[in-house]
Amino acid sequence: MHPVYVKAGTKPATPILFVNEANYAEASKVLDAREAAFVKAAGFEPKAGRHLMVQGPDGGLGGVLFGIEPADAKVKDFFRPAQLVSLLPPGTYRFANAPHDARLAALSFALGSYQFTRYRKAAPHDVKLVVPDGMDGDDLSRIAEAVDLARDLINTPSNDMGPQELEDAARKLATQHGAKFNVTIGAEIEKNYPLIQAVGMGSPRAPRLIDFTWGKDSDPKVTLVGKGVCFDTGGLDIKPDASMLNMKKDMGGAATALGLAHMIMSRGLKVRLRVLIPAVENAISGAAFRPRDIFPSRKGITVEIGNTDAEGRLILADALALADEEKPALIADFATLTGAARVALGPDLPAFFTDDDALADEFARAGLAEHDPVWRLPLWKPYEAMLDSKVADTNNVSSGGQGGAITAALFLRKFVEAKSWLHLDVFAWTPAAKPARPEGGELQSARALYAMLCKRYG
Repeated sequence: MHPVYVKAGTKPATPILFVNEANYAEASKVLDAREAAFVKAAGFEPKAGRHLMVQGPDGGLGGVLFGIEPADAKVKDFFRPAQLVSLLPPGTYRFANAPHDARLAALSFALGSYQFTRYRKAAPHDVKLVVPDGMDGDDLSRIAEAVDLARDLINTPSNDMGPQELEDAARKLATQHGAKFNVTIGAEIEKNYPLIQAVGMGSPRAPRLIDFTWGKDSDPKVTLVGKGVCFDTGGLDIKPDASMLNMKKDMGGAATALGLAHMIMSRGLKVRLRVLIPAVENAISGAAFRPRDIFPSRKGITVEIGNTDAEGRLILADALALADEEKPALIADFATLTGAARVALGPDLPAFFTDDDALADEFARAGLAEHDPVWRLPLWKPYEAMLDSKVADTNNVSSGGQGGAITAALFLRKFVEAKSWLHLDVFAWTPAAKPARPEGGELQSARALYAMLCKRYG
């Protein structure tokens, strides 16, 4: 079980009372006269984010009041209770009443306790939470573990998270769950995955395709593909310094796939899972690929390089072609692919694309329920003309500067025949800290897809 959680009865637990303007009078009835007088004297107001620690009869902490939004509020942050992780003194706590969503509130405690301490020590948040009655603490734990894993991978700088280190992390996860692991590298990459080779050949850190499978072959096949660009200079179409600064997170798609894979395997879902991660560094050297170069792909489609900074879609194209060959029931790819998606939807709302309307509806509903929102953008086929090339089957970028997230998705669509295909254009980063979401690497969209898969295959 995740370190933040304890089972009921393990230790005495201080109650947390969730209050708002609507329920305050009724909820406060649990306070005795002395406690009620203290709360009144303190001038506590039951507004979202406010808290008050109430003294117990023995002089210690007797309880905590914490303000949440009214039940009829148009916008509610179901992760707001995570604020308490950094506000409360060390100890064990329990929910005295139900917040808006007790499960998400409990999950928020684990997500809010995350700290990235590989390079700098930090005092741990020694706040424990009793798993509420009737709640699956093991499932909360596996979700929190997946988020921790993805955050750690994304937050690690590229000097310690290159293609080899990403392979090591994937191998460790596969070994933990008894999955079959394989890596393609060297001459086999050049022969079988020419677009992966093209992107990675400018770096001394060799490109590779990470591939592991888990589960019974007779179960429905679910394949996850994660973009593993461990650092992106932009290549010869070099990024400006401000755009390059945070490119350690360009393997956020791979981290997302690994986090989701951990949830699926730990839960034991009835699927045959496959995870594919093309891992490269898009570097600058005499060996780097160039604008207007033309390369074949695994699928046989020739690609003209309109921009070397549109490298993620190239490595995904070869991996998606491989994924599609065994005709799985579902293919989902995750990639920090376009700035256009961020311009359209901001940092917290990943864009997704699919031709499958039923899948889109199912996925979007799961995202809302899990407080892991996603938003569908169209695979607008008339925009395919923007990818035309006069000398190859396709260009890797559009001829204009508009609709960049859509044209990137349309490029990927050329390499997938499966209808049940989800393309996730994620940011994988929280630029400003929010409850349960510290600044830095973030697992986006995976909890939503996990919830959807649990309903299908749980």
